[in-house]
Amino acid sequence: MTALLESDDLLVCRGNHAKKQLHLLKEALAADGIIPYLGPGLLRQSSAPPTVPDGPEAVAAALNARATAPSKIRSNMWSVAQFIEQRRHRRTLQAWMAEIFAPSQPPTVLHAWVATLPLSLIIDSWYDGTMRAALVANGRTDVVEIQGVTRANENRDIWTKTYDLSGKELDAGPTAITVLYTPHGSVRPAANFLVSDADYVEVLTEIDIQTPIPEIVKERRTNRGFFFLGCRFNDQMLRIFARQIMKRSNGPHFAVMDAETMTKNERRFCTECAITLIDLPIDEVAAGLVDPA
Repeated sequence: MTALLESDDLLVCRGNHAKKQLHLLKEALAADGIIPYLGPGLLRQSSAPPTVPDGPEAVAAALNARATAPSKIRSNMWSVAQFIEQRRHRRTLQAWMAEIFAPSQPPTVLHAWVATLPLSLIIDSWYDGTMRAALVANGRTDVVEIQGVTRANENRDIWTKTYDLSGKELDAGPTAITVLYTPHGSVRPAANFLVSDADYVEVLTEIDIQTPIPEIVKERRTNRGFFFLGCRFNDQMLRIFARQIMKRSNGPHFAVMDAETMTKNERRFCTECAITLIDLPIDEVAAGLVDPA
């Protein structure tokens, strides 16, 4: 099966090509041959409006409703968070983020399906905890979650914290069948958030040499590619994290995205990282993956 090569060397699967590729990706997920990398766009899969923000711009708006930031940074989540942290203290920013993401977001059918799979690794790049909730609802006891944590107020030399699905923090290295990696943190169980510019200062200094990324994530990505669902790459921070988490993985990589709405930077990023686009609506992708046929 071949993808269509666009003028800028971007590989795009459309129509029947996309449906055939989706079938192969479904088989790869069921066989633990590819790693799902989930983004906030999955929350729009539900027929009901999301109960929490479904992207960085929505978080910026929610924070602005609590403390208005200067107009030039008002739509940038990381800068608005930094503005609040500098003027209201870190505790206020964390409390507001916990408040914004406190509503329980029901897992979508795609979250619920992924929760049934014996995957080695799941990446959840959003703060809402919906993938965790789906794993809990499925009764999984063979999962640990590794969350990115801020070092802005930490005295310890740590990048992550590890929890079981009951919320208990674990000291030992994870040995679970499935590792849920939330690199930016999550509202549950302990309201860990990497969200302000200050949170990322040390992470971005070290991430090129992979220090902040857990060893088990590095090990489990080696012989697999990534499948991006509900993700966009229209901000440098999102591109940096995706690129570094993919680093030294064998591929191939795929992303569900509308090729017509991509920015120039997104197209360049996908081309450079050899990410093939599945140009189908997320609802159609979810149906194709979950359908037992």
